[in-house]
This record gives sequence, C-alpha cells and structure tokens, in this order.
Amino acid sequence: MRLLLFVAAFVLAIASTADSLVEQEVIDPDAQEEVARYLVAAADGDADAQVALGRAYFNGRGVVRDEAAGLTWFRRAAAAGHAVAQEFLGMTYQYGLYVRRDYNEAAVWYRRAADQGARFAQTALGFLYINGQGVPRDSVEAVAWFRRAAQQGDALGQARVGLAYATGEGVPQDYGEAVTWYRQAAEQGNDQGQYGLGLAYANGQGVRQDYAEAVAWYRRAAEQGHSNAQFALGSAYANGHGLLQDHAEAVAWYRRAAQQGHAFGQAMMGSAYGDGQGVVQDYAEAVMWYRQAAGQGNAVGQHGLGMAYWTGRGVRQDYGEAVMWSRRAAEQGYSNAQFIVGAAYENGNGVMHDHAEAVVWYRRAAEQRHPGAQFALGFAYANGRGVPQDYVEAHIWFNLAAAHGVDLAARNRDVIAQRMTREQIAEAQRRAREWFSSKSTP
Repeated sequence: MRLLLFVAAFVLAIASTADSLVEQEVIDPDAQEEVARYLVAAADGDADAQVALGRAYFNGRGVVRDEAAGLTWFRRAAAAGHAVAQEFLGMTYQYGLYVRRDYNEAAVWYRRAADQGARFAQTALGFLYINGQGVPRDSVEAVAWFRRAAQQGDALGQARVGLAYATGEGVPQDYGEAVTWYRQAAEQGNDQGQYGLGLAYANGQGVRQDYAEAVAWYRRAAEQGHSNAQFALGSAYANGHGLLQDHAEAVAWYRRAAQQGHAFGQAMMGSAYGDGQGVVQDYAEAVMWYRQAAGQGNAVGQHGLGMAYWTGRGVRQDYGEAVMWSRRAAEQGYSNAQFIVGAAYENGNGVMHDHAEAVVWYRRAAEQRHPGAQFALGFAYANGRGVPQDYVEAHIWFNLAAAHGVDLAARNRDVIAQRMTREQIAEAQRRAREWFSSKSTP
C-alpha cells in the first residue's frame, strides 16, 4: 500500500513539475504557434523546450496526441541532463508506461536525476533498493536515498526514514528519531507519516503513550484513505482507546479498510457480523468477509472461516473444510486455531483419530498461553493420552491453565497433587514459575 501511495504522489509530482514548464508558456489560445516555437528551441537543444514539447505531444496541446513523439522529446531532454525528464523516464521504465518495463533502466534514469538533487527520483531510487528492483536489495542504501529526499523536505522520504528508524531496517532502531521524521512528514499532510506517528503514540515508542493523540493522527491518515490507519482507528473505537467505545463506528472504519483489500479489516468485518457487534448479526455476511481475508492468507480470517464450517453458521457444516482452514491458520501460529486442530485430532472430527497429533497442536497453542490448550495438555499427561503419563507435566500445565483463569484446571491440579511426592510437586511448581518467567522476558 505504501508503494502504491508513493506511485500516485510521484506521478502527480512529475506531472505537475513538467506541466509547469508547459503551462507557463502554452497559455495562448493559439497553442500551435507556441508548439512551433518549442519545436525550434527544442531542435536547438533547449532541454526545457524539449520537455515542454514532450508534454504537448502527450496532452495533445497544439499538436495531434502522439505518445511516441512525446517520449522521444523527453528522452532527448533526459540525455541532455534535464532532471525532470530523467525522473519521467525512470517512472516510465519502472511502471511500464509507454515502454516495456525495465527496472534496470529505471534505476539508471532515477540515479541520474537523483544525483542532481531531484528529490522524487531520490525517493523512487530508495524504493528500488528496498524492493531489489534493478539494483541489489539494500536497506542501508535505500535509507540513504530516502534521507537525501527527506532533507529537502520530501514528505514521503521523511515518512520512509521514520519507518526505517521505527523498524531498525537500514539504520539502528531509534524510536525517538522515528518520531522526529514521522512528525515532519505528518505535518506536511503525508498519510504514512501520520499513521506512523499515531502508532508511536499508541505504543509509547519515542513519545509518551497517548491514545487520544494516536487517534488524532490515525484519523488524519484514515480520512486520506490510508487503510492501515482506517483499521487502527476501527480498533481504537472497538477497544475504547483514546475515545468512547463505539462498535458501530469501529465497523464503519473496518469496512473502509476492508473495501481497500485490508486483510485484517476484512477479518474484523467477519468477526463483527459473526458476533453481531456494531452490525446486525449475519453469518452469511461474516463468511463472505472471512473468506476474503482467508484468501489473502490472513490467519484470523482462516480461523473464522474454519469456525463457520465447524458450526455450520453461514455455510453448510463440513468438518473436512473446517480442518483445512483451521490448519492453515494454525500453521501460521494462530493459537486459537492450533487448539481447534488439536481438538479435531483428539475427537476424530475431519481427520483420523490421533491423540499424539492432538498433543502436538495443543502444545503449540499452550506455549502461546492458550488456557484451553494448557488444560488439554495437562489432561493428556494426566491420562497418558498421546504422551506417556507424567504427573509432573500434568501438574505444570494444569497449574498454568489455572493461572490463566480455568477453574477446572485448579481442581484437576489438586487431584493430581494427591498422587505426587513432595519433591515432584516442588519440581512442578518450580518449572511452572520458570515457564512464566521465560514468557515474560522480552
């Protein structure tokens, strides 16, 4: 999404820069006379006239529209060192406009313009380095070009430098520095800078945590159509962070993000329709949104779609289809889905009965603090189902599940303790404490 936003900004910037050369001169009603003068100057090697003539051909102003002729004049100006023409050629090769796409050529022309200080070319070259297009993938080099553009006041360059510091990609991670650059971009109205600054306030990274301030910046970006900001604003409304909780408003923002293809936004739309939160409950509509998210590989969407097939809500019940979607989410590390896959193997729903395989999935979820999976794993050890019977392990997992709010786990732990020696109980308690300690370590 950030790249697409960059493309739009870059194309508009190139167009307005080149247009200024045309509009300052081709304002006479008799455009043909102006074009004739451009032609004379262009033939004499005047690069500005060559660019203006190229624009005239592209726009059909004073001449019959002829994109090939327009490109020829831009190419002559670029060869003569005209930075705007070089930027334009870089763009045409990068996106395959009027020519066959060629990232190597794009990099050549962007670099020539960038070396002259053309900030749009500098930003574009940074993106080529980020993506490894026409140049080796190199985040350090990318940041160097973004910085050069940023230092000239380029808002997108500033936002990208902020992102680099926030993620530690290409520079040492520095949240304070990230906020500095994000703020510069945000104050120019750049939606990526606004979103980044909102994240900083939401997470307390580089600034004091302030949900209200986060919401203010999210909203500015969201109103410009930034899908991540729309999703973040929806989440703020859903959770009451920085404003009054309002599920209907949350859905409104989730929907805007979802309609732009935002996978998490689509998954949250599915959840809203499935739960009837902020909208009238509609299982078929929930399935439609979950399926869109799942099709993009989103684990929440895959899990939601799997649960629809498990329960037969919005679709015909189908355990085979349910297992398939739950497994896809589980393989991405989604703990709720891992627990469901474990239960499928334990009960033989949609798969062959296999207690050992159930334990594998329960363990993955349990290690992520899933209380149900911790209880199930304790039960497996207590009864020797899928693993050798082991009261110490059973005590550990029941204890952990109890600490996460499962009342039955506490009772089972106490029953198991009656079958254990003092030494075994002490070992189980020690290992449970170590588990908690390891999970609390960043």
